[in-house]
Amino acid sequence: MRDMRNKKREDKTILPGMFREYLSYLSAVRGVSDRTIEAYAGDLTYFITYCENRGIDPRTATPYEVQGFIGDPGVKDLAAASVNRALSALRGFYRWFLRFGYRTDDPSLALRNRTAPRNLPDFLWEREMAVFAALPERTKLLWAVRDRALILVMYSGGLRISEAVSLSIRDMEDDLKGARVLGKGDKERYVFFSDETREALTDYLPTRAAKMPVDRSADRLFISRRGNGLSIPGVRWIIDRYAAISGLEKHIHPHALRHSFATHLVNAGCDVRVVQELLGHARIATTQRYTHVNMERLKQVYAKAHPHGTLQGQREQRNIHYE
Repeated sequence: MRDMRNKKREDKTILPGMFREYLSYLSAVRGVSDRTIEAYAGDLTYFITYCENRGIDPRTATPYEVQGFIGDPGVKDLAAASVNRALSALRGFYRWFLRFGYRTDDPSLALRNRTAPRNLPDFLWEREMAVFAALPERTKLLWAVRDRALILVMYSGGLRISEAVSLSIRDMEDDLKGARVLGKGDKERYVFFSDETREALTDYLPTRAAKMPVDRSADRLFISRRGNGLSIPGVRWIIDRYAAISGLEKHIHPHALRHSFATHLVNAGCDVRVVQELLGHARIATTQRYTHVNMERLKQVYAKAHPHGTLQGQREQRNIHYE
């Protein structure tokens, strides 16, 4: 059974002209990220295959025919998040199709998202984050001074991996207290760095300058051993390397540092709208999931501390003999 998650993403240039034009519009006008464009291209390619197999013209498809896409065996078995992303691509395409007069109705109006399970994001508690951030210094691996600065910048600024790799020297404040970041949809925001992060950057920048080839003047803050800007796969590899030796039994990945940043702010009582601004979220609902993380922690504390919080606690309480 074909699976959109695992199949090789096809290049958007092989899509029919109307779909290529739509994706170009998303990229050039809406400022949608390359990663989302690639994902949408794969989803739309799958939709085209579905239509071709049934003799349907996507340009004139009826609401019933578009709705049938959800019932396709290759779609039904996907995770809710993957299906919902594909539906988002279709709805966006037909809205664009309608807006520019290619048809007079929107056949995607009947599409309804699947209910996705509310999974709590991967994150580290404050002590775990301190342990993880100290790993480069303790291990003394090659370029450990860069790795420590990278981890702390991503955590202290709540950065997405794409924002971290695109961060340039020019984006940094002179005193290293913060930086201007270009986020999703080309939205600019200001992020702040802790004293520990500033110290790590102060240690790293001379090493960066010394390692920079004399015939190159890379602008990226974080560079590889060859003087090129770190890539997204490169950052993932660095985080994976430290995760493997951390001893922390958690799924640690680059975005977990951003999740940790937000969780710690919410736990400290920071207003959720301030957290939204610092993360660069377009919707408050995206930020509110961190309040659920805080609630889960309260439940854990209650279960551990209250004598009736767990079944074991209840049993122990019943066994007490009062005199």
